[in-house]
Amino acid sequence: MRRLPIYFLLDVSESMVGDPIEHVQDGMATIIKELKTDPFALETVWISIIAFAGKSKIITPLQDVITFYPPKIPIGGGTSLSSGLNELMNAIDREVVKTTLERKGDWKPLVFLFTDGVPTDDTTQAIERWRTHYSRKANLIAISLGDNTNLSLLGQLSDNVLQLSNTSPAAYKEFFKWISASIKTSSEQVNNTNTDGINLAKTDTTPLEVIDLSKRHDIPDENFVVIRGKCSNTQRQYLIKFQKSSRDSGIYGMQTRFYMLQGAYKIDEQSYAELSNSTPYQLKVSSDELMGNPSCPCCGNAYALATCSCGGVHCISGEGENECPWCGTVANYGMSSEDFDINRTLG
Repeated sequence: MRRLPIYFLLDVSESMVGDPIEHVQDGMATIIKELKTDPFALETVWISIIAFAGKSKIITPLQDVITFYPPKIPIGGGTSLSSGLNELMNAIDREVVKTTLERKGDWKPLVFLFTDGVPTDDTTQAIERWRTHYSRKANLIAISLGDNTNLSLLGQLSDNVLQLSNTSPAAYKEFFKWISASIKTSSEQVNNTNTDGINLAKTDTTPLEVIDLSKRHDIPDENFVVIRGKCSNTQRQYLIKFQKSSRDSGIYGMQTRFYMLQGAYKIDEQSYAELSNSTPYQLKVSSDELMGNPSCPCCGNAYALATCSCGGVHCISGEGENECPWCGTVANYGMSSEDFDINRTLG
């Protein structure tokens, strides 16, 4: 039986923490539920999920729809698109059955790449490998979740680049319905016409925008600040996420950049470590640029963004004596009237 391999290459970097990763988690479950009711999909579709952050990992190897169970989607530090692409290409080499003189191989794989940010690594070699050896034997659809991606870079991977600018829960639901419909129509096509090709559902009634790659698309920069903290009571780690905004500087025509709090979120430390870039880096953000200080998502302490002299970010219940869970130093904490640098992650 010839299979139609479907690969989901998912950006699980820290900027996806919170609602975005939850929407993707729910959306993947919706896709599988829909495909299990479709006779053509049950006949031919096999699915794999590959995640990439600072590193990449196969979350689910290629398997049929019937036995597929949506996995927990992790979070990691960094956005190594090259690592994700190489993981994908290696998986295609390993898993997709090639056509020979003796038998027909699998249908041309269909790849959905989801990303919400800019790569933190050099993608040149991975993109060149894809364009040279894989672009003609796989159909890749690159999808920007939000408007903070490098659309021109995605255009180097595929002629099919889409953008989900509206990232409300309702928009995500429509988006994943579109994914399900596209897989269904593609599987119906290979079953009925016995021909390769891509058959995406129409985007007219969806929140998706088809990107015109002939136009210039500026590369965004510094769209998110993500800070890793540790709970003083439970010793568990969490992420605090801020999104870039701007305000009137008081000088005509000039805007001042700042970052508005999006939320604080628990993380699975084991999967975070597995998917995070282990290379040491010293990234800082000024406290003056950050707006908001959430409560701790692990224990409920009033302030999740407190810093120790060691540089570690952790939670405290309020002013007074507190112990840093990173280094064990006990010190008196209070509000600062001066700017200071805070350690941040790659995002």
